[in-house]
Amino acid sequence: MAARTHHLVVRAQGGDAAALEQLLSECRFDARRYAVRHCVTSEIDDAVQEALLIVARRLHALESAASFASWLFTIVRRECRRLSRKVFMHEELDEEKFEARFAARSMGELRSELFCALDSLPAHYLEIILLRDVEELTISEICERLGISVATAKVRLRRARLLVREYLTGVDMMV
Repeated sequence: MAARTHHLVVRAQGGDAAALEQLLSECRFDARRYAVRHCVTSEIDDAVQEALLIVARRLHALESAASFASWLFTIVRRECRRLSRKVFMHEELDEEKFEARFAARSMGELRSELFCALDSLPAHYLEIILLRDVEELTISEICERLGISVATAKVRLRRARLLVREYLTGVDMMV
């Protein structure tokens, strides 16, 4: 399915309306299955519908067709959280609650969660966060290596860190 999905994404990004329709049809089941694990039961269909609308509107901005699945699941997860907050009027997580939440976990649990958070990132966000926070390259070095502007590097790094924090806390930081 990955090769077929990749092909559909590329065609849809090129403006092929039939390919977009087919892509949305084929990924609906996976999006719904993913939403079942992340949404309150009454919100599943709404989250999937909203996620697919976002995919249709923003597919052209996806930089790598290979990262489509993780991008789709990130959108579904965000929609589940957004709808949940709307229904239950959740508060944002303050810094004290954030620190207390992680202080109670073992180092092994934290490593495992961080690995999963990084694994959920689209490829271009994962790449920049690894270059900056693991390899400890400067923004200038990252720009040179990736061939991107300073502004692009800073935006990607900020969004990557927000997505990791969102994954770890369950709070959508990119509202």
